[in-house]
Amino acid sequence: MTSLAVGSLVWVEDPDIAWIDGEVVQVNGEDIKVLCTSGKTVVVKASNLYPKDAEAPPCGVDDMTKLAYLHEPGVLQNLRSRYDMNEIYTYTGNILIAVNPFRKLPHLYDSHMMAQYKGAAFGELSPHPFAVADAAYRIMINEGISQSILVSGESGAGKTESTKLLMQYLAYMGGRAAAEGRTVEQQVLESNPVLEAFGNAKTVRNNNSR
Repeated sequence: MTSLAVGSLVWVEDPDIAWIDGEVVQVNGEDIKVLCTSGKTVVVKASNLYPKDAEAPPCGVDDMTKLAYLHEPGVLQNLRSRYDMNEIYTYTGNILIAVNPFRKLPHLYDSHMMAQYKGAAFGELSPHPFAVADAAYRIMINEGISQSILVSGESGAGKTESTKLLMQYLAYMGGRAAAEGRTVEQQVLESNPVLEAFGNAKTVRNNNSR
C-alpha cells in the first residue's frame, strides 16, 4: 500500500457494490477516514484501502497491463468502464477477459470481422477471441508448435459461446471446402453440442442441463 495522506484517492470495500471510491479526509495512524463518493464517511484500516489512479481514462484501457494499479477494484472499474461502452473484451497481456453482454452482438463475429483479424499482429486491433485464435493458428502453422487455448470461467459466464467463436475462426482459417454439402466450418461447429454434453449442469445463472 502506498503512503496515504489527506487528499489521497482510494478504493474502499463496500458491502453492496463491492468497491466504492473516495478521498482520504483524515489520517490517524492506521485508521483512515474516507469520504466516499456516495456521501457517506467511513473509517477503515490503511491495509484495507487500495489507491485509485486519478489519471485513468474514463473509457478504460484495452490492455490492463497499462493500468497504474493492477488490483481488484482497479480491474473491476476498468472492465465496467469498457462494458458501459459496449466493449466486452479486454486484454491482460495475452489473456483475453470477456464479460457476458447477455444479448446478441452479431456485428462482432461476422465474416468481415474475421477477415480483419486474419494475419493482424496481436494487440493491433481491439481485443477479440478472433485475435487469440489467429495468434495460436499463426504459431502452429509458421513455427510448427502445438497450441492450446484455455477457456475458463464460472457457469453462465459465456465459455460455450467463446469456444464456439474460437472454433468458428479456426475453421474459417483452416478451409471452407464443402464435403457432403457442408463446409469445414459447419462440420466443426456441429460438433459443439457433443463438447457441451461434458460437464453440463443447471445453475442459478443458466439452465443448460441435459
